[in-house]
Formats: sequence, C-alpha cells, structure tokens
Amino acid sequence: MSYWSAGFIGFHLVQKLISNNVEVIGMDVLNDYYDVKLKEDRLKQCGINIKINGDVELNQSTVYANYSFKKIGLEDCTALEKLFEDHQFDMVCHLAAQTGARHSVENPHIYMASNVVGFLNVLELCKAYKIKHLIYASSSSVYGLNENVPYKEESNTVHPVSLYAATKKSNELMAHVYSSIYGLPTTGLRFFTVYGPWGRPDMSPFLFTKAILEGSPINIFNEGDMIRDFTYIDDIVEGIYKTLLTIPQINPEWNATIPDPSYSKAPYKIYNIGNGQPIKLMNFIEELEQALNTKALKNMLPMQPGDVYQTNADCSKIQNDISFSPNTNLKIGIKKFVDWYIKYYNI
Repeated sequence: MSYWSAGFIGFHLVQKLISNNVEVIGMDVLNDYYDVKLKEDRLKQCGINIKINGDVELNQSTVYANYSFKKIGLEDCTALEKLFEDHQFDMVCHLAAQTGARHSVENPHIYMASNVVGFLNVLELCKAYKIKHLIYASSSSVYGLNENVPYKEESNTVHPVSLYAATKKSNELMAHVYSSIYGLPTTGLRFFTVYGPWGRPDMSPFLFTKAILEGSPINIFNEGDMIRDFTYIDDIVEGIYKTLLTIPQINPEWNATIPDPSYSKAPYKIYNIGNGQPIKLMNFIEELEQALNTKALKNMLPMQPGDVYQTNADCSKIQNDISFSPNTNLKIGIKKFVDWYIKYYNI
C-alpha cells in the first residue's frame, strides 16, 4: 500500500490501515502550505521522526513494524518510480494535492504542478507497475455553480469556480483515460468538508476555534449564509478503507446512453463521500461556541472568489456499494475536535 500520509486524512488512514495489519509505505513532501510542525507531529504519532528539511531516506516507524515513511514530492518522477520498483505495491491511495480553493486563485501554477502533473506521474506508475486499485481524492468543489442539491455523482460538474476544483475534475477525467485504455481500476472520492482532530489549520473549524479562544473576530463569508456537509474524519476513513477493498470491474452491461459520468464500461468509479446532512454555517459556529463555552466575535464578509454557497452530498451510491454509513453527529464531532485542539495546544 502506498499513499500520502502526513496530511490530515492520510494520517488518520495510516492508523486505520496499520491497525488492520496492512503494510503501508507513506509518502509526503512536507511542504509549508500550513504549519509543518503539525505534519511532523502527525508522523510522530505513528512512530516517524523526521524534520521538514531533514532525512529523505525511507524511515521505519519505531512503533509499527508494518509502517514506513519517505519524504518525496509528486513531481519527482524518478524518486517515485524507484519507490514503486523497490516495493511492488498492490494498491495506491493517492490523497496528495495542493489544497484550498481560495488559495488556488492566487497561486495557480503550484496547483497545476502538484494536482495535475503530479497526478499524471502517479497514473503512469500505477499503469507501469500494474496496481490493482488506485483510489484518489477528488472534491465536492467539482460541482461548482451547480445549484441542484443534494449533489449526485451524475450531476453537472462542468462549471468549477476555482482552479483547485478544475484540477480535481481533471483528475477524474485523467483517471478514466487510464481505466479505459489500460484497464487500471480507479476510484475517485469526492470529499465533503472533512473535520476532526489533527485537522488542517486553513479550514474553518480550526480557524474559528483559534480565533474564538484568542478573542479575535472570525471571518464569516457571504454574511454567514452558507451551508456545508461537514463530515467527521472517522467516518471518512471508514469509507476509504471499505472502498479500497471494493475494486471496480469492467462493466460489459454499461449503457452509454445513460448520462452518468460517475461510472463507465471501464473499471472506474466516482463516489460522493460525505455526511449527507448539510448544516448552516451559523449553526456550526454555535456548536463551536457551546463546546468552547465562549461567544465568537463575528466579522461578516461577502462571498469570496472560489467559494460556493452550498455543498450537500447524496451518498446513496457509496452506501449501496460498500455499506458506507456515517454515524458521527455534529455535536459529538465538534466536541472531539475541540478536546483535541485544547490538549494539542496546551490551552
């Protein structure tokens, strides 16, 4: 098993896999898009001690015999190929990307290099080394201007509103090419606003919690009139794990006249993976205030470029295919996140 493992979702997936006796080689470039110490501390939780500017050799976990880590970037095709050659992976779970819709508006070249060129490198190596299943992270942002909610996999995704979303849609199209031409089984997962312990500092739960505890105003876009399908990390990881074990097959009965781009004659699948219970942003903030026992100072702002008003997942396909059933309600999920935050930052 190979994939990227110092990020938020990757870190939690590592723990799930190694606890199920899966041999894992984790990779990450450890860039400084957000606090690198947080990435290093995630790795330390799994027995990997590495500094962002340090060792680039394969690091064996001091805690888990079935986990190793290597610092590597998606653009380094030579180093990636050596890793594939040395370890002969069965499956690849590709969770690496330059994230953040707003950030992509200001830094387009970084997103193209990591999310498009990097993904092409992964596809080429999966093809060359006959990987049994490639799972990759897509995003709910691919739905863009589509206002028909809840979003279904067959919904229109041709009007993205950020370059980040466009790169994720391009990943889905590129994956289908490799599934179709080379028979490479691929599954894309459209994540919906994942949150929880060890989360990303650039996402709203983290930003809001930090500001509330510091007594600083929180920026609330579109005057607070936004809806998100907040999905707790444990539910996401359980869905990824089950999806890994469900390898797409060639579908000879596929009907090309049915307008559903989420499946194909090729061994190719696209799934929404979310909570399926969208929450108003102001309600989310109220839950945070209750968990922190502190009222937030609110700075109401207009909608930002690259944002969308609402995300709402129809998860019936992944529920039917792999019995995915998220069961963490918002109050419990926020309480777990806040408890972790206070402990981690020694507040």
